[in-house]
Amino acid sequence: MFRPRNTLVLATSGILSFAAPAALADSEPALETVIVTGKLSTFGATKSNIPILETARSVSVIPAEEFLERGALTLDDTLNYTAGVVGDTFGFSTRGDFPRVRGLDVPEYLDNIQVLFGNYNNARSDIYTLEQVEVLKGPASVLYGQGSPGGVLNTVSKRAGRDAMERELVLDYGSHDRIQGAADIGVRLSESGDWNGRLVAVYRDSGTQLDVVDDDALVLAPSITYENDRARYSLLLNYTEREGDTAHQFLPLSVSGCASGNVSISEPNICAGSTGEEVPASRYVGEPGFNRYDTESLSVTLFGEQRMNDWLALEGTARYRDNEADYRQTWVSFLGAGNPRTGPDGTALQRSWYDAPASPEQFALDARARLDLQTGPVDHEVLVGVNYQDVSTLQEAAFLSRPTTFNVLRPVYGADPLPSAAELDAARSRRSSDIEAIGYYLNTQSSVGNWVFTAGLRYDDVDTGNGAVTQRDDATSYAVGALYKTALGLNPYISYAESFQPVVGTDALTSAPLQPQEGEQTELGIKFQPPGTRSYLTAAYFDIEQSNLPNPAALPNASTQQEGVATITGFEVQAQTVVGDVYLDLSYSVLDTESPDGARFPSIPEEQGSVWATWRPAAGALSGFSVGAGLRMAGGNESSGTAFLAANAFAPTPVVVRTDGYTLVDAMLAYEFARASVSLNLRNLLQEEYYGTCLARGDCFPGEERTVVARVTYRF
Repeated sequence: MFRPRNTLVLATSGILSFAAPAALADSEPALETVIVTGKLSTFGATKSNIPILETARSVSVIPAEEFLERGALTLDDTLNYTAGVVGDTFGFSTRGDFPRVRGLDVPEYLDNIQVLFGNYNNARSDIYTLEQVEVLKGPASVLYGQGSPGGVLNTVSKRAGRDAMERELVLDYGSHDRIQGAADIGVRLSESGDWNGRLVAVYRDSGTQLDVVDDDALVLAPSITYENDRARYSLLLNYTEREGDTAHQFLPLSVSGCASGNVSISEPNICAGSTGEEVPASRYVGEPGFNRYDTESLSVTLFGEQRMNDWLALEGTARYRDNEADYRQTWVSFLGAGNPRTGPDGTALQRSWYDAPASPEQFALDARARLDLQTGPVDHEVLVGVNYQDVSTLQEAAFLSRPTTFNVLRPVYGADPLPSAAELDAARSRRSSDIEAIGYYLNTQSSVGNWVFTAGLRYDDVDTGNGAVTQRDDATSYAVGALYKTALGLNPYISYAESFQPVVGTDALTSAPLQPQEGEQTELGIKFQPPGTRSYLTAAYFDIEQSNLPNPAALPNASTQQEGVATITGFEVQAQTVVGDVYLDLSYSVLDTESPDGARFPSIPEEQGSVWATWRPAAGALSGFSVGAGLRMAGGNESSGTAFLAANAFAPTPVVVRTDGYTLVDAMLAYEFARASVSLNLRNLLQEEYYGTCLARGDCFPGEERTVVARVTYRF
């Protein structure tokens, strides 16, 4: 008999975590204290309902209950306590989410369909519309086609269903005059319970830590679902409108890093003449009459699950999405790598003006057959699928750079004349990009006694166009893994996986099309759940090689030579457990990266660690209260480059900019009534001043200041 997939799984951050035994079996109820659990879904990161405990890959699942409890406000925030993941790579931002997994950018998916093509042409996802956030770490081309060897970020939408009858109204008030109202209302549309509806809505009117930057949003996400014992079909609409500006300020190194005690620069002439006055994190260096970042998105998604018989089920997701983005920004001009962008008194040498409206449109489909088979003593889950996507983006970008009197330390807005429409149109370029891709994949997981073996094979055919040329690439990807289940609950595993990413262009010497960047990973790890305990842990060591990168030692005028190789090695651990009324979550990761030129990857900390604890008394006078606190640590990061300084007769001068690490404290206090709850979240409680990173090219990115948000939730 077919049942909607509602098995509880371990939502462990990829590498070491603790969870309750009840989360491992369909037949057992969920624990009163939920630990690291999320709902298994055919539309999750692994496209499988096999427990993470038996999967020879690092997978993290962060349920909404968990990231909301910890005060997350953005998608980046949901990843703050996940091992091996940097959420806020570039500090505080309203322009988008920029997570990096195992040192690399990763594609963002929603319900197995990619949603982000280019960083600045899509509406940012609102986390209130999500059931959970998932990270599949390491190359995932065997399931998703083209992508990063770092992994895949997949989010799961809230949608209607028999198990989604909650009704709640939520009101937030917090720092920077943040006001947000949200609603999540499930309704039964038929007496039989076969038809159900759900409406998720968000309205936000909010300032930010930057003086004149807002973060306003309107989200409407209605859905309808039909389901019975053999089928489940859902239709989900999502309309998102966001208005504001960009908090990416690109603060010049000379008035941020040079004046900060948290940044060290190997070339002292970079800071020659610096007054020592530092630009505050709240300083806005754009132009209020020019800057904006407004996005609008409409998507329609169809989900389907159909059980044909005891051994065959058909599943699929199809989406149409139409986006509009109006992006305008001014910043202090980059004058070449390492060149000072301001004078000693903070006056910019030039100011850049950028106007880039974009209109992406997408149709995508992921369809598959799932076979549950048994051949003698061997149990098989076989996944045979095809996915197709067609994405077209029209961008009309205009870029100007002009002399200015704008002073970063003492800004006067409106002093510079704004570029006229005629000036922008004269500098405007019209560029279209198109991606059409189809992939066929086969993935199997076989259980033989205590052994679990996985194997995957995929073929992709990709056409990528940039408006001038269309390039065709094809690739075959492989993945294999083995896991051994022991009576002690200790499951060691080993896996190998590959990735590819097309690169559009031609080799300057051979005129041949550039080859796709390729990645491969070997991972060795353990997953451990001691029998009879409410604890679970996982640990993993991995080795990634990324090839077909530009060669830093290429012949003159031949920078496209694809002889560069980057390497990444690392170790990650995460652990969760419940001791009495206390839930504890710990993570640690260390990463060693080397780019083709022998330098560390920019903006990536060498070490990360976190701990979160929640005390929730189950009985007594304090029953209903919960108190939580967290500590997030990120080690230092560095960026290497070249400076061209008058003090050095403009000779190429190597420079390394190192940004110190930081430790942030978060806290939570809440009380649960019969039908309502109140909570208070504080992020960066101690108001630690830090930079997410400073780059050798000449700019710095301040981190998130202290934020306080009070929330009232009413359920009916």
